[in-house]
Amino acid sequence: MAITAKIDVTENDVLGALRGFFEDILKTEDISAILVPQRLPGKNMVMPTLVADPAQLDGADPLAPAFPMNAAKILSRLTRKPMGSKIAVVLRSCEIRAFVELVKLKQGQTDEVVIVGIDCLGAYQNKDYAKYIESQGTESTISFYQAVLDGNPAEGDGTALASAACRSCENPVPVNADILIGLFGVEVKDNLMVQSQTECGAELLSQLGLAEIAEPASRQDAVTAIVAQRTACRDEIFAQTREAANSLEKMTAYFANCVNCYNCRVACPVCYCKECVFVTDVFNHDPSQYLRWANRKGIIKMPTDTLFFHLTRLAHMSTACVGCGQCSNACPNDIPVMELFRTVAHSTQQAFEYEAGKSIDQEPPLAVFKEDEFSEVVGI
Repeated sequence: MAITAKIDVTENDVLGALRGFFEDILKTEDISAILVPQRLPGKNMVMPTLVADPAQLDGADPLAPAFPMNAAKILSRLTRKPMGSKIAVVLRSCEIRAFVELVKLKQGQTDEVVIVGIDCLGAYQNKDYAKYIESQGTESTISFYQAVLDGNPAEGDGTALASAACRSCENPVPVNADILIGLFGVEVKDNLMVQSQTECGAELLSQLGLAEIAEPASRQDAVTAIVAQRTACRDEIFAQTREAANSLEKMTAYFANCVNCYNCRVACPVCYCKECVFVTDVFNHDPSQYLRWANRKGIIKMPTDTLFFHLTRLAHMSTACVGCGQCSNACPNDIPVMELFRTVAHSTQQAFEYEAGKSIDQEPPLAVFKEDEFSEVVGI
């Protein structure tokens, strides 16, 4: 049976309450470590950390509007082979969905993991977060979550500059978490809502002795309003992107300043190949080849194969894309990679009646043959 309980907040210290909750989890007999975003000492940046000592959780900051990488990649590394003990992991909604895709692609496993998901308030791109903490200092996280939860995204408080991926994410409430920490529709100055989503989550919560409560009456309306706002933003991005890239000429212009750094591929949480064809001899062209192309066409853009690279990734990744935005975050030339990949992925996943990361039991589209699928295309 699902458990809904509260984490008490004293003196409006939401981060302190969360850190105490994580400490209690880590002190239970079953949990050996916890993967959680933490503010690094000596530099005001937040990165994923694996913590085994509860006393080292004083910098845990899961509400910071920082998203330097999708931690599903880290969790995949931690779970690709049995660890021998169980860990807890604190993840954003898109990180959980990316990990679900990786599990289905045999790149991780859930047996030794307790997933703690938190209502996602959004995040900056890396360069914008650096500017934000420079202006806000150590109070940056507090300023951000208060502005978002108050529904008052004034210019400069963080929400106005949140990444396009976050502004257009219609999944702010995590699914497939064992434990959910609720912020939307909750009076966070008094307490946070915590809710078990699985038997594993219920078992862990039962060990913590938290006072049980009813889900706040205002929560569903708050979630519905946020989802509607973000869905409208998503649809606007889709329309703009389709107009910007609806022909080969426009697509070429879209990626005109791509330098083939492959940062987007490296940052993508569901791009897991050990060797990419684009870094093999297949694309290590002979020098004379470039001259032949130039002589035939009169002019060629260097480096070559940039558009082919992105089209190949679109073909490979569109069924698994969760729209986390790390591809755009990693681009040195500010190409709106996420917008195009998300737009294509949405159409692809709709065609297969599939939503990446939504269900761990639903097989990836290209892993399943359905005899009656796309009959209007194949004519059978």
